[in-house]
Amino acid sequence: MSTLTTVLVANRGEIACRVMRTAKAMGLTTVAVHSAIDRDARHSREADIRVDLGGSKATESYLQIDKLIAAAQASGAQAIHPGYGFLSENAGFARAIEAAGLIFLGPPASAIDAMGSKSAAKALMETAGVPLVPGYHGEAQDLDTFRAACERIGYPVLLKATAGGGGKGMKVVEDVSQLAEALASAQREALSSFGNAQMLVEKYLLKPRHVEIQVFADQHGHCLYLNERDCSIQRRHQKVVEEAPAPGLSIEQRRAMGEAAVRAAQAIGYVGAGTVEFLLDARGDFFFMEMNTRLQVEHPVTEAITGLDLVAWQIRVAQGEALPITQEQVPLIGHAIEVRLYAEDPVNDFLPATGHLALYRESAPGPGRRVDSGVEQGDNVSPFYDPMLGKLIAWGENREQARLRLSSMLDEFAVGGLKTNLSFLRRIIGHPAFAAAELDTGFIARYQEELLPVPGALSDAFWQAAGAAFMHSLPAADGPWADNRGLRLGLPAEVSLHLSCNGQDRLVALAADAAQLHGEQLLTEHQGVRRAHLAVRSGDTVFLRWDGEVHGVSLFDPIAAVDANQSHQGGLTAPMNGSIVRVLVDVGQTVEAGTQLVVLEAMKMEHSIRAPQAGVVKALFCQEGEMVAEGAALVELDAAG
Repeated sequence: MSTLTTVLVANRGEIACRVMRTAKAMGLTTVAVHSAIDRDARHSREADIRVDLGGSKATESYLQIDKLIAAAQASGAQAIHPGYGFLSENAGFARAIEAAGLIFLGPPASAIDAMGSKSAAKALMETAGVPLVPGYHGEAQDLDTFRAACERIGYPVLLKATAGGGGKGMKVVEDVSQLAEALASAQREALSSFGNAQMLVEKYLLKPRHVEIQVFADQHGHCLYLNERDCSIQRRHQKVVEEAPAPGLSIEQRRAMGEAAVRAAQAIGYVGAGTVEFLLDARGDFFFMEMNTRLQVEHPVTEAITGLDLVAWQIRVAQGEALPITQEQVPLIGHAIEVRLYAEDPVNDFLPATGHLALYRESAPGPGRRVDSGVEQGDNVSPFYDPMLGKLIAWGENREQARLRLSSMLDEFAVGGLKTNLSFLRRIIGHPAFAAAELDTGFIARYQEELLPVPGALSDAFWQAAGAAFMHSLPAADGPWADNRGLRLGLPAEVSLHLSCNGQDRLVALAADAAQLHGEQLLTEHQGVRRAHLAVRSGDTVFLRWDGEVHGVSLFDPIAAVDANQSHQGGLTAPMNGSIVRVLVDVGQTVEAGTQLVVLEAMKMEHSIRAPQAGVVKALFCQEGEMVAEGAALVELDAAG
């Protein structure tokens, strides 16, 4: 085998940046691939060599095996790292890499075949005597088969794509009336994300914990488990918070789950990094869910408590090196917690958000602090890919220290220009139930009112601070004090600004001695207490951090406000940029409240546009396959008389 000098990363975003960071530290040349719209993305900018795959959708670029192999050959790469998602669990990709004489920095194709399909993995575990959640994992994929299986299992059930993860192609079905629509939608999502529409169904357990074991195997028959992670806090079956080790897990439970995970890996001749996922119930019983034959999004928390670099291990093991430690030598030091930062709107059912990152400031580096991200200020977030911007990871000597450190990191982080889940994450980490480690997969739903409070009116103090930030951020020649019409004889000068923020507006009267802006810090004082608030101007907007949240403030435009209120009366608009997957109604059709009208795909997830009330479809402004912008009119509906 020739000496490895160059690695191509067949992915994008934060995982591509993270893999390249280790590869460079090992003295390797890095190659990035990118779609046409990712030409100037961060992972492309950070690579030593970049190759344009063309296209915009993943199916035109990051999922094109022939293009990826050609990119590796053209750039001189001897190895390909798949990252996670995309083709990372595609056995055909692994075989194509090996057939081209290249090194796949992942497990053998045979192991992906065995565990990459959730159905095949469950059958294998059943043979091995590992407890399984009741379900149907068969080949027949027709609606009648799933209906019969669901009746046997009992509702609620969980539909899952057999070929992937990350919440794609996954739907909870409460009763038989929802099954047909949910199955069709899950199959479309699975086909779009993984190129495979195969589904399974299993009993949806109530109040389980999601605990997974990190395994690592070399080519010499050695396999270790590197402790466990708790990934119970999820929304839409996608992990939001992960931590290691799992709170409250006994040494005996860790050993039992770890040894079961190692047996599973060894049974299929596994090599490299993998994760065996279990559901853990309140009695301490665990059930096999699936095995992910790749590096997980949440691998940094394992690295934090072990001091190991799992990407470096992947590269070394793929070249034939043996694992450097034994099971007894696996460290478990302190506690680590990770949160995933998404471009999405938690208040609006977590709809993905797209747009320009006018403001993006990461937490300050320091001991026990780590940020893995795939964007920088000035980048654009497109509707074509997963909306995760990055991850914040905090380590502490114990769980509470890690939690407080992560809370501080979230307080420092600032994003402006598009909606994110940053405030939502702050509320989770600060919630008393999270502090008490009261974790299960229903956490977010249980505390939804506290985690997703209804936005209220902005305070007088905020408007005063916003006005001062806006006023002082203007160039001197254009500032309000350049005009003496605000001067009042014998009184302090005063100026009025009509401001807009978050759909609210306020006429703000400001004195000349209003709060002062020093660089990007707005200093306010109340009852002798001075506070500093981040205030950054970008174009016509000032981004002000207030009570931990970043607000975009601009001058109020009354004409634009009237136009917005009057536009598309009776119409239904696109909640985000995306592609029209299905148009399910015709002009003149009578529909009931809740009827599915249009299906929009954005960031590899489907979103249904439904009738808010009974009525008649008056007009359609979209067609299948069309790209639409956020706010674009899709359907006009006349309410029933």
